[in-house]
Amino acid sequence: MTEPQILLVDDEEDVRLAQGQALELEGFDVAAFARPERVLDRVSAGFAGVVISDIRMSRMDGMQLLAAVHAVDPGIPVILMTGHGDIALAVEAMQQGAYDFLEKPFPAARLVATVRRAMEYRRLSLENHAIQQELDTRGELDRLLVGRSAEMRELGRSIHTIAASEIDVMILGETGTGKALVARAIHELSDRRDKPFIAVSLAALPEATLDSELFGHEAGAFPGAVRARHGRFEHARGGTLFLDEVGAASPALQAKLLRVVEERTIERVGSQEPIPLNVRFIAATNRPVDHEGGAVRDDLLYRLSVATLTIPPLRERLDDLPRLFRHLVDRAAHRLRKESPDIGVALLTSLADHDWPGNVRELRNVAERFVLNLDLGHEPSDAPGTSLADQVEKFERTVIAATLTAHNGELKATYESLGLSRKTLYEKMQRLGLRREDFSTSPES
Repeated sequence: MTEPQILLVDDEEDVRLAQGQALELEGFDVAAFARPERVLDRVSAGFAGVVISDIRMSRMDGMQLLAAVHAVDPGIPVILMTGHGDIALAVEAMQQGAYDFLEKPFPAARLVATVRRAMEYRRLSLENHAIQQELDTRGELDRLLVGRSAEMRELGRSIHTIAASEIDVMILGETGTGKALVARAIHELSDRRDKPFIAVSLAALPEATLDSELFGHEAGAFPGAVRARHGRFEHARGGTLFLDEVGAASPALQAKLLRVVEERTIERVGSQEPIPLNVRFIAATNRPVDHEGGAVRDDLLYRLSVATLTIPPLRERLDDLPRLFRHLVDRAAHRLRKESPDIGVALLTSLADHDWPGNVRELRNVAERFVLNLDLGHEPSDAPGTSLADQVEKFERTVIAATLTAHNGELKATYESLGLSRKTLYEKMQRLGLRREDFSTSPES
């Protein structure tokens, strides 16, 4: 049965029946109520219909209902029906956000025409909201995944593609690369964005309470279980469940997870009653998964990795270091309520001399220490040497990227700072795959 699109409330039964029948004859799905409180049980954010209400009612009047509906979602059209003496009140209601008002008595054709306009208004407003939400989320994704290297651009494209589907996802990446951010981005870009996003670190949950935390329990299931409790799985129903560090789960827990992922049902501790589970699973691990003896058992891995995303470590995308560091410095300064300090080219260049085993998490700590004017606490890497040509190319790439970042992508300031001609800078950027717009924070970029 489809959700009623028209919620009609009037405490006069004959009026309510007549108006409901007139709308149903025109093909609308109508739910009619004598009490306005019942309407509030049916509206929610994103409700795709219209509320029609009389103004004069005994328990809650139409003005109060208007305010209550708009407290849930101010975009829901509310049409008020008024007697002749209520015109001034109806005008006030329009000023407070009512979509329209109808003065009794009115012909059924006028009611139908008003409802059609209101439904079209609601459809367009929901479409515009969805478009704006997608644009906002895309912008948030850009902020979460700061970086314009080829690897990060490809990761962003993959996230958008995967998010639009319902498939389960496995995220691979070293500690500190931002696996939780990627999981959150997938959720926010999906149709489940308005439902819960529940993150569970399987490495952090105590073994003794693990089953109860995940699956919930019934009253009396064990000593101290005074009342029934929902677990993390049930809290995520309709949304996304992020299983972080799945490779750290014990073999016994992985076997239980496999059953849940396959059957999409759970049983609370102390119960044998299956509970349907409508969730999307996103799992992440920093441990090996692609060879015999990996951290995740093969059958669970196959179920979870319908799509696999690999986040490159920071040392493999050094082009992103200057831009990412500047972004983290600005965020740290805002959080610590300090002025964002100037970042010199020398500092940005020196970042590439470190191996960053802690990845973005480690870089964030360095950014915070920089804002607080503390010792940055990182030393140049002792990684094995490479060929002279590779070292020269790495040095050029690092210096040019750092200088572009320091000058917000302005080419003239960059080639003058580096003592190069414009033509030479262009040639080097082309050879190194560097794009000016990737280092600019202007809106046009």
